[in-house]
Amino acid sequence: MSDYMNTREQKMQAFGRLLDILDELRVKCPWDAKQTNESLRTNTIEETYELCEAIIQNNDEAIKKELGDVLLHVIFYSKIGEEKSAFDIADVCNSLCDKLIFRHPHVFGDDAAKTAGEVEQSWEQIKLKEKGGNKTVLEGVPSSLPSVAKAHRIQDKARNAGFDWEKKEDVWEKVSEEFSELKTEIANMDKDKMEAEFGDLFFSLINAARLYKINPDNALERTNQKFISRFNYVEQEAKRQGKILKDMTLQEMDDLWNEAKVKLNK
Repeated sequence: MSDYMNTREQKMQAFGRLLDILDELRVKCPWDAKQTNESLRTNTIEETYELCEAIIQNNDEAIKKELGDVLLHVIFYSKIGEEKSAFDIADVCNSLCDKLIFRHPHVFGDDAAKTAGEVEQSWEQIKLKEKGGNKTVLEGVPSSLPSVAKAHRIQDKARNAGFDWEKKEDVWEKVSEEFSELKTEIANMDKDKMEAEFGDLFFSLINAARLYKINPDNALERTNQKFISRFNYVEQEAKRQGKILKDMTLQEMDDLWNEAKVKLNK
């Protein structure tokens, strides 16, 4: 039987097996035994990024593997919580279940929501009513989020609270305004104000991306990968010609860059 056809019993069996294995590792493996929340944190971040990379690559086999690594960390933190008599994996699961039920009154209650948009509109208000939940709309944005993702999340939360442009086209006036202010500060060579205006311009562009249903982080990563691919081509072609990049003229490199655009079709 294919893995994705597993029954509920088989899935619970596999989950129990994972719990048993970690229990044994925590006792018998010196490395696993010494881990703490603090020591695992950086590894958790790394595993999360590896999962994101697998998702970007649309690699199901890699996604399966990286999900396992992330799940291991969830189980590990829960095991540490159990050892401190703070919480265990059952508490984690039940807390999540309670939150899902509370946040979906259109499924588990009497509220009505027929579209994803209607659900999103009520999302932040539901969170504010949640016991132990956010006290303010923006409180739930993690301070450690990368800046692009944080800006997108801030804007999305503000939108869910009703703070948004009436027409998405209006955002371009704001982008133009921020660009003009940046050019003014560049002319003045005031580094501190230049940095502030660059931030305002980035923020307005991320806002524009959100309004046009584009994930800015995905868009930027797409350009990152495109640049890497083209630059690697330039570097490899230069090497094939017996040249070193730093000794080439900008025109020579630009010619190879344009060649890469045609040959790589991106």
